[in-house]
Formats: sequence, C-alpha cells, structure tokens
Amino acid sequence: MRPMADTGRDRSPTADGAHLVTGCGRRIEVRRLRLAVADRPISRVALDVGRDQSGEPGVWAALTADEARGLARLLLAQAAAAEREGDAPR
Repeated sequence: MRPMADTGRDRSPTADGAHLVTGCGRRIEVRRLRLAVADRPISRVALDVGRDQSGEPGVWAALTADEARGLARLLLAQAAAAEREGDAPR
C-alpha cells in the first residue's frame, strides 16, 4: 500500500463501494476503481484506509481481482485464528 496521491489518471469509482469503521475510528472503504487508458480500460479493487483519529493520512492500494481474492483469504484466515484464540468479540 502507498500514501494516497492523485495519479493524474481519470479515476471514476463506481457506486458499489462499501465501508466499515474500525474500533479505533479508521474508515476502510472497498470499491471498484476504473482507470481510463487510451487503448483499454483497467479495472481494480481499491482499498482505502482513511485517516486515523489524530488526522494522520491513510493509505490505499489498487488490487487486481486475484490480489483482492488473496487478501480476502488472508483476512478470513486471520479472523478465524483470532476467534479460536478468543480475541474477537462475539
């Protein structure tokens, strides 16, 4: 992931984004990102982790579909491990 910055490309996220707010107040948004390139459009899954409570900038990543699925698998595996250890609220 890298700090948020304008790439200078035409970025037009679709309206199907979703978000959650963590216990520490960070807003995490997930949406499709479409980059308009002259010869062919590029579509990615954008993960945007917003500012923290003190106002420090967030980070974002643009993932391919396969990368997004890989991240989802890793998150689910870690969530299951946390639940087994009793760290997750029920």
